[in-house]
Amino acid sequence: MEILIKLSQFILSLSLIIVLHEFGHYIPAKLFKTRVEKFYLFFDIKFSLFKKKIGETVYGIGWLPLGGYIKIAGMIDESMDVEQMAKDPEPWEFRSKPGWQRLIIMLGGVIVNFILALIIFIGLAFNYGSTEIPLNSIDDGFLITNPILTDIGFKTGDKIISVDGKELENYIDLRKSIIAAKTYVIDRGGEVIDINLPVDFLGKLSSSEQISTFELRRPFIIQSVSDTSLNKNYDLQQGDMITSINGKEIKFIDQSISILEENKSQTIDAEILRNNVTYNKVLNVDANGKLGVVSAVGINDLIDLGHIELSINSYSFSQSLVEGTKNFNSFMISYFDQLVAIFNPNTGAYKGLGGFIAIGNIFPGTWDWQSFWGTTAFLSIMLGILNVLPIPLLDGGHAMFLIYEMVSGRKPSDKFIEYFSVLGLIILLTLVLYANGNDIYKLFNIISF
Repeated sequence: MEILIKLSQFILSLSLIIVLHEFGHYIPAKLFKTRVEKFYLFFDIKFSLFKKKIGETVYGIGWLPLGGYIKIAGMIDESMDVEQMAKDPEPWEFRSKPGWQRLIIMLGGVIVNFILALIIFIGLAFNYGSTEIPLNSIDDGFLITNPILTDIGFKTGDKIISVDGKELENYIDLRKSIIAAKTYVIDRGGEVIDINLPVDFLGKLSSSEQISTFELRRPFIIQSVSDTSLNKNYDLQQGDMITSINGKEIKFIDQSISILEENKSQTIDAEILRNNVTYNKVLNVDANGKLGVVSAVGINDLIDLGHIELSINSYSFSQSLVEGTKNFNSFMISYFDQLVAIFNPNTGAYKGLGGFIAIGNIFPGTWDWQSFWGTTAFLSIMLGILNVLPIPLLDGGHAMFLIYEMVSGRKPSDKFIEYFSVLGLIILLTLVLYANGNDIYKLFNIISF
């Protein structure tokens, strides 16, 4: 059921983004009296799931969900219709229009993607406000277990002072900072330490089995006791919080790990807080250094215990315009940083490139409209930025040729554009195969494990 919900959200989000993107091309094309021969959601290689001709345009749904397209007369695009290009230009063809009109037509889809994302962010701010964890409310530092982070010097309990010389305000910004950061300044027990990230840090992180970075430290609150636990009949209840082991204070569960390791196959003296009353218990540690209990801690538990604060803000419509724009800019910068890292071989970030499985997994396993629209806004930004890249067949590739023509006064030959379009198709297919191959490889590893 969870997979079905994720898939439904993915298809709905992708369909919405693609259709609006193509309308971004379609509307200016019609305004400039340019014939649009096809308007398709998904690709219709060999056959279509649905098609209907209205006026001069065939509208349809293809079977291959790798995107969508419109076929504009007199333009070399995904259809690679070179026969039409061999004929004399017609006044209603794309190639007959002035350069500035062609440029607007080509960039219309990208512009709509960005406008869509901005509108969504404004709507989210107005309807849901914002919920943030201020960094200055986290007094005990972060849980850091990923070997990629510990190997370069981070330790559990580190507090973040600044990232690349900038002080961050909330926890979300800290999580996103890992993409482009070069230097962290941390406070470790009053000592200020600089930690420089290696150039290939993102590559190591993306290929690591662990994906954790700066996690919130959580108290040792018992959710359940395993049927095979040595402590099954020791009156441990849901909600019990272990606060001390062998006389050592346990504020967070990570503090118990080393103590339990030292007491494998032995007993320990534990203090347990239950309904504000402290009980002393002798518990058994198994041969693996475990108590045989499941711990579960939610955000509300951390707030109630005073470990973090939650800042909840609501916005008027005018305030939502400012907040939505700020979030839009933040996501734009974040994704651009990711692309820069991916296209820099030294970072190794390309190892984490994901395809449709990775994108689908961005959506939650339960239907949540706030999450759905937030993810849709991010995907719209992603599609917009990717499309504006100067790669043949993408909107940015077409725009590159048009700008060259407008500046130089010389139009590249149709044969030249045709060859470069083939090159662009090869590049795009290679990226798609690599990204989805990465997904399959990771999925195989998960299944094998």
